Amino acid sequence: MSQTIDETTTDPNLVTTSVTGALVRGTATEVTLSARQHTFTIDEPAGLGGTDLGANPVEHLLGALASCTVITYQVWAEKLGLRLDGVDVALSGDIDLRGFFGTAEGVRPGFRGIDLEVTLTGPESDADYRRLEEAVSTHCPVADNLTNGVPVRTTLELAAG
Repeated sequence: MSQTIDETTTDPNLVTTSVTGALVRGTATEVTLSARQHTFTIDEPAGLGGTDLGANPVEHLLGALASCTVITYQVWAEKLGLRLDGVDVALSGDIDLRGFFGTAEGVRPGFRGIDLEVTLTGPESDADYRRLEEAVSTHCPVADNLTNGVPVRTTLELAAG
């Protein structure tokens, strides 16, 4: 993923993000990705034809939502003047493999939905953290992208500060 200012427009707020990836030659499912100066491996577990050298694409999708959620909580807590001591997230989703393998008509290959559990730790009131959760729901870029086609069900848990 690289990020550059879009020079084809006069809007300085637009950022272009990109990732490059390629199948590792001689493998069935191993993919090497580059994002700016970072590289990482994506692979499938043995049960899906891979050698399990990295998390698979849908795990990375959940990871993208998890990390973007945590970062957005941090950014918006600061913007709202709220102290946030900890943000923990847990995500899960069900995929019907018949859609991926094309063995059943009308079965989507993607997540049926994503469950996102957030646990916040800090000294602020429940009302303040609920206000923060609303800001995050409105401003998280990955959640925004996913909710255009994938339902995201969020469960918010507040831990004692």
